Amino acid sequence: MVWIQRRKLLASCLCITASVFLLVTLQVVVELGKLERKKFKNSNGQDRHATMEEEPTHLYPLPGKEALNWKNKSETDNYPIMLWWSPLTGETGRLGQCGADACFFTINRTYLHHHMTKAFLFYGTDFNIDSLPLPRKAHHDWALFHEESPKNNYKLFHKPVITLFNYTATFSRHSHLPLTTQYLEGVEVLKSLRYLVPLRSKNILRRRLAPLVYVQSDCDPPSDRDSYVRELMTHVEVDSYGECLRNKDLPPQLKNPASMDADGFYRIIAQYKFILAFENAVCDDYITEKFWRPLKLGVVPVYYGSPSIADWLPSNRSAILVSEFAHPRELASYIRQLDHDDRLYEAYIEWKLKGEVSNQRLLTALKERKWGVQDVHQDNYIDAFECMVCSKVWDNIRLQEKGQRQRTRRSEKTGRHFAGFAIAPFRSNECLRQSVTMRRKSAAAQSYLKVTGQW
Repeated sequence: MVWIQRRKLLASCLCITASVFLLVTLQVVVELGKLERKKFKNSNGQDRHATMEEEPTHLYPLPGKEALNWKNKSETDNYPIMLWWSPLTGETGRLGQCGADACFFTINRTYLHHHMTKAFLFYGTDFNIDSLPLPRKAHHDWALFHEESPKNNYKLFHKPVITLFNYTATFSRHSHLPLTTQYLEGVEVLKSLRYLVPLRSKNILRRRLAPLVYVQSDCDPPSDRDSYVRELMTHVEVDSYGECLRNKDLPPQLKNPASMDADGFYRIIAQYKFILAFENAVCDDYITEKFWRPLKLGVVPVYYGSPSIADWLPSNRSAILVSEFAHPRELASYIRQLDHDDRLYEAYIEWKLKGEVSNQRLLTALKERKWGVQDVHQDNYIDAFECMVCSKVWDNIRLQEKGQRQRTRRSEKTGRHFAGFAIAPFRSNECLRQSVTMRRKSAAAQSYLKVTGQW
């Protein structure tokens, strides 16, 4: 009985101790809460404006002192601001010198409403019609940098979108800054014999190699190239190293797509007489490394892609154009004929052996372009694009100061601009059809994801 009473007493003491502890803890929490509310109230009362500005500054950092080439940030009022709405460059703030002019380039969106913001720069790959700097002000120029095909962003290949821009840098020769030769370092690499395998050696290699080689790992492009190659392979032997229609393996160290510009890869491809150079889209002036690479290696490209490719050939007889053959069977027959006749084959590499590039359009384009490819002595095409827009903006500022009408306002440029970018490079119905196909594929994919709850 005594034992039970002791247990009850002990339990009572524990309950009292716990209650006291809880009361003390509650009091501490209440006091801390009062202190925090007091701090929050003071902060809101004294620094409300600074607090509101803190979040965007964190998202889009203001230029640091080291990034600026002037004494203080107030001097930004002296330079037009070029705001990369699609942050291609990653520049938080840089004063760029473009000849006699200078502009401030940034991805900092807090400059959206700055009175010196004159142009918005867009990178086509990341262009989103649902995220634009709207409402658009009358003095704001929009400039597009887009080197890719319709597969990359089909929206840009239709008039209502492309006519939003005052200036463009695209693969079209009609752009304000044409990027048609973006994959070609210069005329010297075309003339170079560094990787050229003599025809006699190629004839010996033919005992174990096919006459044609195909290297492609993007297996569902708008151009539907694999369907053509698959049919072609039923009429002539083709060695295929990529993921698409593969029947031959590259060495393990060259299987990474990043190795396609490696010396070892070049040496393998240079052993072949012909290479299937098929673009992922069929658009005027859209010419990639698939065309230029075989020309540099001394291999005859069997080309399918840009309908305007004849304007860019090093010489009149330097490539075999798939468009000139009604059926893959006819192309295969021609390939076999050249394979068995050295004289006919050498006619396609004569320009290479002599080092003669006779196409004046190509030579002029390489000479006059304001940017270089893998050339440390020249600006790259992004720098050239920025300076092109900067110069255009300064031209308009000077005209405005003289009381004259500004140039290349969007409403004035629409007809010519559309003819330059959307019709000229995509004049062929095939290119526009591909962009529509990509739009439908994208819409179908979105519908499927929505139905399955994944969107």
